[in-house]
Amino acid sequence: MVVTLIVVCEVGFWVLLAAGLVLRYGCRMPRTGAAVLLLEPLLELVLLTVTAIDLRTGATADGKHGLAAVYLGYTVAYGHYTIRWADGHAAHRFGGAPRPVKPPRHGLARARHEGKLWLRTVAMGAVAAGLLELAAWYVGDGDTAALREWQLTMARLVAVHGVIALSYLLWPKKAPAGEPEAARRRPKVLR
Repeated sequence: MVVTLIVVCEVGFWVLLAAGLVLRYGCRMPRTGAAVLLLEPLLELVLLTVTAIDLRTGATADGKHGLAAVYLGYTVAYGHYTIRWADGHAAHRFGGAPRPVKPPRHGLARARHEGKLWLRTVAMGAVAAGLLELAAWYVGDGDTAALREWQLTMARLVAVHGVIALSYLLWPKKAPAGEPEAARRRPKVLR
């Protein structure tokens, strides 16, 4: 049941996101669209509640409970970022706003961008590990090996992403010759 609910929450996230953006830009109802976008955290609250109830009613703590914690961590760390990204593209496509600025592709600016994304991954790992620890405490004397394994998986994920982000700092990609930095980062306007 928990895995099904995770899938439902993920689908619900994208459905609410699309509905909110359609209301904001397609129907010209920005406040209603914003209200729909604010319903997103309710999905995570439902998932957290159902997972806690599942554990409390005697279910063995296993991988699906760990996956729920990771999903919640991802939503906390990357949810707003994803919504802001989609909103920027919808505002450009349907609202007449300028094209969103793409992430930098070269040099120290790219390393900073990758470092910020890594910090989001650290936040995701911390939230997931914290929820997994609470779940292990909630279960009590039961078998929590699967939850501990998910904590290790999150630590590995944060470490791998950290190495990747660090590689952008240590070996920055060089800009093509003859292309100034400002021209590479300037948004292109469709005519």
